[in-house]
Amino acid sequence: MESMLCLLSPSPTKLPPFKKLTSFSASKTTFSSLSFASMIFSPQPKTPSTKIRSSSKPIKTPSPKTPITSMSAQESSTPVSLPLKKVLVPIGFGTEEMEAVIIVDVLRRAGAEVIVASVEPQLEVEAAGGTRLVADTSISKCANEVFDLVALPGGMPGSARLRDCEVLRQITSKQAEGKRLYGAICAAPAITLLPWGLLRRKQMTGHPAFMDKLPTFWAVASKIQVSGELTTSRGPGTSFEFALSLVDQLFGESVAKEIGQLLLMQADDDTQRKEEYNKVEWSFDHNPRVLLPIANGSEEIEIVAIVDILRRAKVDVVVASIENSVQILASQGIKIVADMLIGDAADSVYDLIILPVRQLCFFL
Repeated sequence: MESMLCLLSPSPTKLPPFKKLTSFSASKTTFSSLSFASMIFSPQPKTPSTKIRSSSKPIKTPSPKTPITSMSAQESSTPVSLPLKKVLVPIGFGTEEMEAVIIVDVLRRAGAEVIVASVEPQLEVEAAGGTRLVADTSISKCANEVFDLVALPGGMPGSARLRDCEVLRQITSKQAEGKRLYGAICAAPAITLLPWGLLRRKQMTGHPAFMDKLPTFWAVASKIQVSGELTTSRGPGTSFEFALSLVDQLFGESVAKEIGQLLLMQADDDTQRKEEYNKVEWSFDHNPRVLLPIANGSEEIEIVAIVDILRRAKVDVVVASIENSVQILASQGIKIVADMLIGDAADSVYDLIILPVRQLCFFL
C-alpha cells in the first residue's frame, strides 16, 4: 500500500486578524458561509496618455464589495465600481458538501456575492457525507431577490430536497424565463431541473448514475456542458471546472484563468502528478484513524475535500481545532466547527496526520 502524504496549502499571503470566536461544542464538522469577496484586479496606467491594461496579478483588498474586474483599453483611469454579481446556492439535507463548498469558495474568490440558502425549516443541514453546513439564510427570504446566477449542488437526497422546495422552483424558473444564468451538477440536472421543465431544448450532462433519466437526444457525456443560460456538470470531481465555468460566464475568461492559477488547477506539463519520498509499505489490521488539525485561515476547500474523500473510504477522521475554540473562521469566510480541541485529540494515536491549512503553527 502506497504511503499517504500530508497535504499542505502553499499560500504565503498574510491573513487579516480574526476576532475571537465563541466556543461551543459539536460532534461533527460544521460549515457556515459569509458573503464576501477577497480579491480584486486593479488597472495600473503607465502614463496619462498610455492605454490601460488589466493587471495580471490579483491585489488583496479589505473591501468585500469589489469583484475582480478587467478594464478595457478605452476606459479611463478613474476607478469604476461595478455592481456585485449576486449568486444563490441552495442546500438541503443530503446536499453533496464538496460541490456546495467548492462552488461557494470559487465564486467568492472571483468577487461574487454568494448567498447560501437552506430549503429546510432550519439553517443547519447535514450534508451527504455527514458534514454539517449552516446556511446564511432561509430560501423563503430569497423569494423576491434577483440573482445573476442560481447554482444547484447535487447529492442525494439533497437534489430531491431541492426539487420539492416550491420557493426554489419559482426562483429558478424566473431565472430561466429572464434569460439569466442557472446551473446544476451531479444528480441535480436529472432529479431537480428535469421535473421543473427547465431542461427543454437544452443539452445537458450529469452524474453517470442519473444519465438514463435525462432525455437521450439532449444528454451529453461531457464534464461541463453549457447550453445557453444553462450549465451542467457531472459530480464532485468536476466541481472546480463547473465553478470556473460559472466564473467565466459571470466575470470573463481572464478572471476564470486567474482563479484557476491561484487554485493550482493548471499543472505544468513536466510536473509529476505523484512523487513519493522515503517510500514505505503500510498495512493495517484496524480501521485507519486520521487527524486533521485546523486553525483560523485554514482552506475550507481542502478541509471538506479531505474529510469527504477519506470518510467515503471508511477512514475514521478526527477534525481538531488548534485555537482556543472549536470554531474557526476559514480563509473564505466559512465557519467550521471541529470535532474537538487539539488538546483532547492528543490523547489518541493516529495512523496519519494531515495539515490542510494556509498558515498553521502546529505542534504536539
